Amino acid sequence: MRVLAAMSGGVDSAVAAARAVDAGHEVTGVHLALSRTPGTLRTGSRGCCTIEDSRDAWRAADLLGIPYYVWDFSERFQADVVDDFVAEYAAGRTPNPCLRCNEKIKFAALLEKALALGFDAVCTGHYAKVVDGAGGGRELHRAADWAKDQSYVLGVLTAEQLEHVLLPLAETPSKAEVRAEAARRGLSVAQKPDSHDICFIPDGDTRGWLAERIELAEGEIKDVEGNVLGTHPGANAFTVGQRKGLRIGTPAPDGKPRFVLEIRPKTNEVVVGPEAMLAVDELRGIRPTWAGRPVPEAAELLRDGRAAGEASLSFPVLAQVRAHGDPVPARALLELVEGPDGPDGAPAPELVVRLDEPMRGVAPGQSLVLYQGTRVLGQATIDRAHSLARPDVAASR
Repeated sequence: MRVLAAMSGGVDSAVAAARAVDAGHEVTGVHLALSRTPGTLRTGSRGCCTIEDSRDAWRAADLLGIPYYVWDFSERFQADVVDDFVAEYAAGRTPNPCLRCNEKIKFAALLEKALALGFDAVCTGHYAKVVDGAGGGRELHRAADWAKDQSYVLGVLTAEQLEHVLLPLAETPSKAEVRAEAARRGLSVAQKPDSHDICFIPDGDTRGWLAERIELAEGEIKDVEGNVLGTHPGANAFTVGQRKGLRIGTPAPDGKPRFVLEIRPKTNEVVVGPEAMLAVDELRGIRPTWAGRPVPEAAELLRDGRAAGEASLSFPVLAQVRAHGDPVPARALLELVEGPDGPDGAPAPELVVRLDEPMRGVAPGQSLVLYQGTRVLGQATIDRAHSLARPDVAASR
């Protein structure tokens, strides 16, 4: 195949490109310039997509003997990832920018350009697996190394995109093996630290970064009964489940720490309470998408418009709300609800997931990714989370 290898400048993408070459593909390397100010070098192991990274990617491509280009996607990245990140926080939600980058940049804008130029597939260094499904089409699965598995942040891939994705690290048993292979190949990035946190906030100070972009106003911190406990510098800088930085002068009656339970951007309020109140067992997600063919129950609802919430259309899943969070057994179903997300005002599907055991610290804006075994079924953006057992503390977050 003609393969476009996305080369971030890290060890994973370099080894993935090398394996694509070894497999006999006609490989071209490309580094995505995502920043309008690329002169800022990474701080330690934070950040990515800097000038330093583009040079590392070029050295790897040169060693592999493949063509190499730098493509400027900074305008698209600013609009679809950075601006979206700010808008979500301004609305009191907690977004996942890495997942949004995969959705909008690496497997939308990049793949679209690759196909237009005659490439057959985009190759990346993600730890996940794409296989041919038993019923036709391709499926997304967890990687062999569950500790490094990145299928969660690829849960936004569609059936059409999976047809053009190459993930050479799928069966690799560990990151140590990738580094050892890079060293054997003579790649200079063999021991390069992994990037982490948010790439466009390389110093890791998310609150400080947001304060420069969102107008923060002082507001009240309340408990679930509505009592005022203190003030905050701006509700948008907090997230559900947060414990530190509350600066409440009055201690809790039980002497235990309090956690952020809810963000109310309209009234600029932060609601706090005991850790136990973070537990929720029903999640509702909007704009669901399917990584490959939807399960039969979902396909039936989407095809026939069956009645909302029919128990016969629920299906067993494992639900995951963080990139490296533990999956929780649950049952999921789709409900057709009235709202602005439907085309031409028509009812839109809403994903309802009822957990077998509660999750804590679930925030609106997070991505809810569903699995069956190792297979990724799809994802939705969490809109609300509830405690079915304790409706008095249910949060329409």
